[in-house]
Amino acid sequence: MKDIYLIDVTNRDGVQTSRILLSKLAKTMINLYLDDMGVFQSEIGFPTLKQEVNYINANLDLVKKGVIKNIRLEGWCRAVPEDIDLALKNCPEIKHLNISISTSDIMIEGKFQGRKTWKDVLNSMVEALKVAKSLGVETVGVNAEDASRTDVGKLIEFTHAAKEHGGDRIRYCDTLGGDDPITIYEKIKKIAEETKFDLEMHCHNDLGMAEAVSLAGAQGAIESGVDAYINTTINGYGERAGNCDLVSILLALKYSHGFEDKVHLHDNVDLRKSWKIARYASYTFGIPIPIKQVGVGANAFAHESGIHADGALKDRRNYELYDPAEVGRGEPEMLQTGRVITTGEYGGIKGFRHVYESLGIHFRDDRQARKILELVQYANLHTQKPLTDDELIFIAENPEVASKIITVSPRIR
Repeated sequence: MKDIYLIDVTNRDGVQTSRILLSKLAKTMINLYLDDMGVFQSEIGFPTLKQEVNYINANLDLVKKGVIKNIRLEGWCRAVPEDIDLALKNCPEIKHLNISISTSDIMIEGKFQGRKTWKDVLNSMVEALKVAKSLGVETVGVNAEDASRTDVGKLIEFTHAAKEHGGDRIRYCDTLGGDDPITIYEKIKKIAEETKFDLEMHCHNDLGMAEAVSLAGAQGAIESGVDAYINTTINGYGERAGNCDLVSILLALKYSHGFEDKVHLHDNVDLRKSWKIARYASYTFGIPIPIKQVGVGANAFAHESGIHADGALKDRRNYELYDPAEVGRGEPEMLQTGRVITTGEYGGIKGFRHVYESLGIHFRDDRQARKILELVQYANLHTQKPLTDDELIFIAENPEVASKIITVSPRIR
């Protein structure tokens, strides 16, 4: 049996949710939570953008320090040689990239406005791939943007070219969320059988089917003898109606009658981290978790109907596929309630030390504490939200890296 790997794209596609902002400290915490959860790879952002460079390099420092232990950190670039050069100039230690270019006729005509043909698209992808490999990038995923509206024959040609020139997998992008489970299963199966190349599902939720479409595509790949990758975001965040939800995919792979014995999740994912990561993402994005969100919504384990309540009280298996504890429900609140001393941009040394002592962190003296206090004050300015306990602990344990993450140096030319 071939494997399914999870690549979470919250820090690249999820942050493109319209009308929201995410601090670089929050993006770092998401990488740490994903690593702790056991997810295979995180698409951390854009190494070609100046405002992302310090954050990305700081996270690569966390890998070297062993703070980020297992997860791969991967950047996203356009599939043009100039982007690859710039990415490696900005972030020399980055070892994993996904490179992307539009492949459908409608996008080639509508976006490039006659400047590119299909052959130009192929050549640009191949040249970008060659540059990435020549500069020491270890793995390169090659993205076919708008793959779901691209002729299957062209996708096969695109896949063969990527495989021939050292790519590691193809990302099939259902960019507009227009695929259905049966269609994507058939298309992915055909591409996999023709190319014998690993395939990655990147599905949007415009028709409410992102999870179903992702799983069906992955099944088509696995049945054809190649590994499958599924892109997710925490709580399904992303542009328009969002992306494929991380927790929903994990639960479907474990409990769906159609998948539990047919597919194998490579990642040693700890489902009990679901509640914590979902709540943190909700807090830091400033987007409430929908009441009916799979696994982590307020009503995911709520029963009111007399028949349902009676059955659940007798044996939860009557009306629940899985137990709340399996997704980590029941963790303490992220922010304390009642009388509480907090610290932040305007905090003083006494309250600051009290907060850290309650977290089990003790400073030798006020001088040592003030160094961390200054970082916490800047971090609070950076996030514009009260810092969570985990954020405070991270800053105290990694002050140099934290300083780099929250440092932005704009230049006016």
